[in-house]
Amino acid sequence: MQVLLNTDTHVDGRQGMAAHLEDVVKEALHRFGDHVTRVEAHVSDAVSHAKPNPDDIVCTLEARLTGLPPVVVKDHAGTAHQAIHGAVLKLKRAVATAIEKQEDRRHGHAPADATASNAPDEAPELR
Repeated sequence: MQVLLNTDTHVDGRQGMAAHLEDVVKEALHRFGDHVTRVEAHVSDAVSHAKPNPDDIVCTLEARLTGLPPVVVKDHAGTAHQAIHGAVLKLKRAVATAIEKQEDRRHGHAPADATASNAPDEAPELR
């Protein structure tokens, strides 16, 4: 799995952050194996000129999945590391959901919300 980091000019994207991102992403997504081919991170300062809001750092993660459309999540936090951790947690859940839906379709299973029978309820016969 390839992990790429992009930052704006207001976020420090040195090698330390790139290594941290790669470690966190690979640890969180390792169970998906070859399903995830690439993860791109975009870390930016939402309001770079003033800091009125403590949650101005935004981390957007885009995961490329084999045979599926990309999965994109976003998290806001006070620091880049916090935003990365929040986005990775969201990405882990979103990737799991996307892969589970794909596997359900492949095996002919109905989605969870469509499991109710459309047949009318039949009452047991009384004698």
